[in-house]
Amino acid sequence: MANLGLGIIGCGNISTSYLRLAPLFKGLEVRAVADVNMEAAKARAAEFNVKAQSVEDLLANKDVDVVINLTIPDAHFPVTKAILEAGKHAYSEKPLVLSLAQGKELRDLAASKGLAVGCAPDTFLGGAHQQARAILDEGRIGTITAGCAAVLNHGMEHWHPNPDFFFLPGAGPMLDLGPYYVANLINLLGPVKRVGALTSSAQAERTISNGPRNGEKVPVKTPTNIHALLEFHSGATINLSTSWDVWNHKRNHFELYGTEGTLYVPDPNFFGGPVEIGLKDGSVEVVAAWDHPFGVPNQEHPARGPLANYRTAGLADMVQALINGRDARCSLERTLHGVDVMMACLTSGETGQFVTLTTTCTRPAALGPDEARALLI
Repeated sequence: MANLGLGIIGCGNISTSYLRLAPLFKGLEVRAVADVNMEAAKARAAEFNVKAQSVEDLLANKDVDVVINLTIPDAHFPVTKAILEAGKHAYSEKPLVLSLAQGKELRDLAASKGLAVGCAPDTFLGGAHQQARAILDEGRIGTITAGCAAVLNHGMEHWHPNPDFFFLPGAGPMLDLGPYYVANLINLLGPVKRVGALTSSAQAERTISNGPRNGEKVPVKTPTNIHALLEFHSGATINLSTSWDVWNHKRNHFELYGTEGTLYVPDPNFFGGPVEIGLKDGSVEVVAAWDHPFGVPNQEHPARGPLANYRTAGLADMVQALINGRDARCSLERTLHGVDVMMACLTSGETGQFVTLTTTCTRPAALGPDEARALLI
């Protein structure tokens, strides 16, 4: 098979990334888009010269082999289930599901039908994070004993015109932004054994400060401040902090502490960024970026400047895995373990007890520069 036909369900803002970036990769051909709002589907279809269909017609479309689920988080489970029931492979935006039980149901359904399920985030396939992986695998900083990862800001109500769902169960900083950090931790360190966490919310409601709803209040019904301790099967212990109750901070996004030094990893919400090594003498070495295609800036970010954005790389890798009969890096196994980690953090915050994970996974195969180039046209 030279190409697999792609369909997209959900024509919101994120769909433009998939439609714009899919042509960079081998084996990807978007053939149809759908949305519960047919006008949204028609507008996106006209913008990118693809077919607009109803959700039902797209699921019945024989030219579509893989369906990308870009709906809101609360709809991820039923839509992905419908994709599998239609006999098609599925790739979902994060989070895959909102409970471990939902994830296991999808796993069993996919297995019964011989279908694949993949899920974002795929930013851990970026040049910077794969270079960090190579540094670890080469043993340059020894055995990782500890570390910290932090995504800390003051939420979405300042820029998002309709931020309500960010503060409902199934969202919050852990399930909205945590997937980027957890996926990269699994990439670098492997599976998690158990977690303990403290959770809270600084406010019972948030005030929208932009757009047509400026000044309107939205209720907060999920923790917005989560500080977790993750024990990995490797023996490493990592502090993971996700919060929307922080105005300013000076914490790094990601640090790993090894027996031979410290590894500073850039924000896993993005594909690129500087990688640094802290040496035993106290000095810090900026690692020269290697020649990895998914670290090359390809767009201009309004706040960050030149930015590498290759969202769709995980989908391309899954399609090539289907074609070549190998394991996909953004696999259901790893995504389900990531969901288990994040839900366990929230459960621990509710119960005050450590939670032992009921799932596990393997580290994904490394994606070096040559392997990454092989995914591109």
